[in-house]
Amino acid sequence: MTEKKKRTGEERRTLLLDWLQNEKRPLTGSELAEKAGVSRQVIVGDITLLKARGNPIMATSQGYIYLEKQTETACERIIACVHPPEKTEEELLLLVDLGVLVKDVKIEHPVYGDLTASIMVSNRKEALRFFERIHETNAAYLSELTGGVHLHTISAKDEETLNEAEQVLKEAGLLLE
Repeated sequence: MTEKKKRTGEERRTLLLDWLQNEKRPLTGSELAEKAGVSRQVIVGDITLLKARGNPIMATSQGYIYLEKQTETACERIIACVHPPEKTEEELLLLVDLGVLVKDVKIEHPVYGDLTASIMVSNRKEALRFFERIHETNAAYLSELTGGVHLHTISAKDEETLNEAEQVLKEAGLLLE
């Protein structure tokens, strides 16, 4: 039985960067921990250090992504929405079904100021997984703190798709006007 040589922290962080840069999908902390042979908490610390060093890593509801790999879409815009929590799933599914990437949600909190949370969903499967995690954890939507008012950064392959996304949200009564 051969024993694996234990990696140093720097070696492990170099591997983490390599894995994230070469993967097209988000990698969860648990997946990275298993690959590296360490706990998920060690991975969280490693990712924090890598981010502090300026590496463009983002934690999303689906896992960690290296942002330079996510710049395939050409157009981006910020949209303002307003709706009750029970309309959140409809809003997100309308957007991703058009091929729109929903990058984040932003609110203006009366005490903390601007708060932004990463969403990074671009298809129905990712959106449904996002809602599953919300329900499993009994988490509240950020928009619940502002009476349903919130912003999203969205991106798509062209302006026409972004215009269509806004029109669909407007028709559904989800766009803040």
